[in-house]
Amino acid sequence: MGTLARCGCGGGQCSCSIAAGDNVALSGSGSVANPYVLSASLSCEEVRQCLSGTGGVEYNPGTGAISADLSGQSGNNLTLGPDGGLFVPTGAATVSVGCGLTGNGSGGTPLEVSTGTWPYACGADTSGGVVVCDSSGQLRSEPRGRVSYQQFFDSRDYSDITVPTAQNTTADTFSMTVTNPDPCRDAFVLVEREADVFFVLPAGGGAGCGYEGDEMYYTRNTGSSSIVGAHAQTTKVLANPGLLAPGASTPIGFAVTVGRGSGGAYYYRIEVAIRAMIISL
Repeated sequence: MGTLARCGCGGGQCSCSIAAGDNVALSGSGSVANPYVLSASLSCEEVRQCLSGTGGVEYNPGTGAISADLSGQSGNNLTLGPDGGLFVPTGAATVSVGCGLTGNGSGGTPLEVSTGTWPYACGADTSGGVVVCDSSGQLRSEPRGRVSYQQFFDSRDYSDITVPTAQNTTADTFSMTVTNPDPCRDAFVLVEREADVFFVLPAGGGAGCGYEGDEMYYTRNTGSSSIVGAHAQTTKVLANPGLLAPGASTPIGFAVTVGRGSGGAYYYRIEVAIRAMIISL
């Protein structure tokens, strides 16, 4: 019940009476020298019903204590100062610094990545690599470069085939499949090709051989008896056209040619080698 005041007038005079309600105290007589004074009081239990904790605040309804809620997460530098206020240290080191980092995490010396000086003529903006975080939060650089090697050998025998007179006539073709083992980068493929054709040259006979339209070897027998097993191992090193995509495969081969046959010359064996260096950097 609140404070209740009653006033009345009669006989040319007015008077009032005041009664205090619940939790209210009344003092004084109502005169000018001693006016009425009302005072209210509430218990702690009644006040606590109006209080609650919010973000950053701890509230204990049992004791009525209100305090700051400091995070216990690692790296939090916020503390209570000697005077009881919230305080963030700025002078002493606040974190342990490992390899690749500088600073201590304070306001004056923030935690930073320790970097070197770019020593190249090209610009870092256009030629620099990248560093990323993997799924476990570990820093990773770009994929490592790879160099791999693949090779192929073949030897084929023939039934004494007469060497045609036309130069650079295809005798047989040979091929291997090259695969880029790098799952990330395109590969540059450098290919070495070898061909060796075995001839029989009767007296006065001649023959030539090569590959891909290039006659690389020619010999003629100027003696009076046959030459059996005349041959020369020829080699070319060429870059494969274009780049090989990550994990992709491509056939690499060539056609062995013979020609300028004369005097009954013939061939009976061809041996080849294909060697590929797959470079991804």
